[in-house]
Amino acid sequence: MDKQQAQQKIEELRKLLHQYNHQYYVLDNPSVPDAEYDQKMQELIKLENDFPELVTADSPTQRVGGEPLDAFQKVQHHVPMLSLGNAFNEGDLRDFARRAAQLTDEPISFVCELKIDGLAVSLTYEDGKFVRGATRGDGTTGEDITSNLRTIRSIPLSIQEESTIEVRGEAFIPHKSFLKLNEQREAIDQEPFANPRNAAAGSLRQLDPKIAASRNLDIFLYGVGEWEAGTLESHSERLDYLSKIGFKTNPEWRKCDTIDDVIDYVKHWEQKRPDLEYEIDGIVIKVDNLAQQEELGFTAKSPRWAIAYKFPAEEVITTLHDIELSVGRTGVITPTAILAPVRVAGTTVKRASLHNEDLIREKDIRLGDTVVIKKAGDIIPEVIRTVEEKRTGDEKEFFMPDECPACGSELVRLEEEVALRCMNPNCPAQLKEGLIHFVSRNAMNIDGLGEKVIIQLFREELIHTIADIYRLRREDLLQLDRMGEKSTDNLLTAIEASKKNSLERLLFGLGIRFVGSKAAKILAAHFETMENLQQATFEDIVAINEMGDKMADAVVQYFAEDEVKHLLHELKDIGLNMAYKGPKQQDIEGDTAFSGKTVVLTGKMENFTRSEAKTLVEQLGGSITGSVSKNTDILIAGEDAGSKLDKAEKLGVTIWNERQLREVLND
Repeated sequence: MDKQQAQQKIEELRKLLHQYNHQYYVLDNPSVPDAEYDQKMQELIKLENDFPELVTADSPTQRVGGEPLDAFQKVQHHVPMLSLGNAFNEGDLRDFARRAAQLTDEPISFVCELKIDGLAVSLTYEDGKFVRGATRGDGTTGEDITSNLRTIRSIPLSIQEESTIEVRGEAFIPHKSFLKLNEQREAIDQEPFANPRNAAAGSLRQLDPKIAASRNLDIFLYGVGEWEAGTLESHSERLDYLSKIGFKTNPEWRKCDTIDDVIDYVKHWEQKRPDLEYEIDGIVIKVDNLAQQEELGFTAKSPRWAIAYKFPAEEVITTLHDIELSVGRTGVITPTAILAPVRVAGTTVKRASLHNEDLIREKDIRLGDTVVIKKAGDIIPEVIRTVEEKRTGDEKEFFMPDECPACGSELVRLEEEVALRCMNPNCPAQLKEGLIHFVSRNAMNIDGLGEKVIIQLFREELIHTIADIYRLRREDLLQLDRMGEKSTDNLLTAIEASKKNSLERLLFGLGIRFVGSKAAKILAAHFETMENLQQATFEDIVAINEMGDKMADAVVQYFAEDEVKHLLHELKDIGLNMAYKGPKQQDIEGDTAFSGKTVVLTGKMENFTRSEAKTLVEQLGGSITGSVSKNTDILIAGEDAGSKLDKAEKLGVTIWNERQLREVLND
């Protein structure tokens, strides 16, 4: 197939896939089986791989998330994204309508829309192509999150509108995706998101777009900012037009002729909101006629032609039967209230968060108490207060134990912390989560040994400690569900290969408190061997740039534990590498070829992963960015380099291939 034929076929496939995406993600009416969609997508991916110069930003293949960014660029909103005033009751709504009527001579009609609990964003299209997406920010200046917004499949990458148009909407995370995300975070001992809004905002403000791509975000468009060719006369007409040209708008909006109609709409959704598959926290009411909106104008903070009615949080009463304790990966003991089942915001609640012992004392929560609960952000149940007047005298005060409920080790409260911790690294409740962390991508990166396999192995008592992973036998793995001979052999190969990892991966995998992947690299590069780090004092560690008191104290305490010493001795005997394999401190003193240079990586490399190349450049004093600009000093291009290489050539940027990178590293 020549280039012209490929171009024609690529455009045909893109058009078809855009149509399928719109039907599935916007209209909720898929027209083809998943297998057919996947087959077309694979065909397009192959053609774009064969002809990388034909890849465009609006291709359906570009939704998976590109290279991580170093920081978000600022974006100015030419039409401010102002916040709305709030209404909390029927009287506030009638006052809003009365004030609006006093400022215009014509009768007023309204549009009511569900107030989605997410993150307000702006999308800009030029010549029908999505070119920029930004957060609301402070209303006048937001952040460029285009890469993350591209991963939301209900956002069209091209629309049926040739003029420049900026549209506004609310990005959100559906209930099912939110609950699944929090389950995943809790499984690796990360703090769960308090509500869907935080989850959506946290996802879209990740510097790595692949994180946003993994979280199944969605969006509803609700308005227009700038629009070169805009001639419509009402907000309701704009909503219809947005839907017509390919955007996903919320189908539950309604045009209301009177404020009584508005109040009926509000009351309806106060009752029906639990039936929705996404979170709302109120209703937005807008004057429909655009000329009247302009006539009504703005206050210093918000438009006079719109208001947000906020739902009150639902609180219910139930009985607290017991307090259950759980142990996280880092040993934190978390109390959870066990409740008489009760319906809250559309779901049956049997458990509620109590956070820590100090909160239990502050609220005087006792076993057998009648308590008031609500859902934080209408999602996560929590105990608000006790109903003291309902106490009978049979209630019992709760005391946190002195010993770990899982292993019996003494619990400690570290300085300036409210949480109790089990410090035993062999605590069985911590081990399972610790094992999952140990094999994860940024730690030992054992391909094929994911969470489900770890849980099976732990349940079957085939592994208890990290060292047990390296003692697994072929016959052990073959007895697991969905583990055939090939996958078993591949897993054993991956386990063996992980023994050669550089020290920083092992350090991060051990799960030492406060030691993330970056800190692990710094410690490994400085001390060079595990033995040196084990012998390091608090003063040795805090003397290193970027190492604080808390981290140094955590590292010293960790290596002082007898269980840790025994584990590391085992791992060394098994054959795990205990030395740092990256550039040594003495090797990179003074200037290098990368000192002070801004470097961009692109294309596929034979001898490095993107992460490895990034780490090496940074260790040699370079700064990695995700895009080519006039400030770029060096572009390192692997195979299939694509548009970044073209742009670097036009700007006269120094271009290296992988061979040149290896030569510099060898020097």
